[in-house]
Amino acid sequence: MWPWEHLAAGYLLYSGGKRLLGLDPPGEFATLGLIIGTQIPDLTDKPLSWGLDVFPSGYALGHSILVAIPVGVLLLVLGSRMESRMPLPFVLGYWSHLVADVLDPLRHGNPPLIGRILWPVVESDPYEQDLGIGRGFHYLQEFGESLASTPLFALLVLYGLLPLGTIALWVADGRPGMGFVNRVRGPKQ
Repeated sequence: MWPWEHLAAGYLLYSGGKRLLGLDPPGEFATLGLIIGTQIPDLTDKPLSWGLDVFPSGYALGHSILVAIPVGVLLLVLGSRMESRMPLPFVLGYWSHLVADVLDPLRHGNPPLIGRILWPVVESDPYEQDLGIGRGFHYLQEFGESLASTPLFALLVLYGLLPLGTIALWVADGRPGMGFVNRVRGPKQ
């Protein structure tokens, strides 16, 4: 999955869950924690594989439930002891990333890939050729080519509904996270 798809899936899960429980929409810092959590597996494994050749593929340490579950539980316990709600959206984002990677093949009619999250018990096959850090650009080019050859309706269903639905929910939630972005960006001139 692409980074924006992981973010969209995590945000829908978090905000939708809060709505189902009758709670307020996500706040600024919760949204930032969620954003980081949804990206952390790829920010860990892709550079260690593509750039540093530590792992044979981009599914290793950061994608492993053998790491994610204890780390997530530890963060949740520490957060509750410190009376912080911040770890929950981060952990939810982190774990939703793993679930999404397992289920992603379903949209192309393929079975789930449980092995993606079982490192080091199950190691992903190494890449056929070493593209280094350029692997991301290679995947982006392939993605663009596949989009160009996909019928419009299938394109909308397979790749448009998730981000568009998430953007609509995010706007309805008051665009949490933008206050932080605006503070970082500074005052308008």
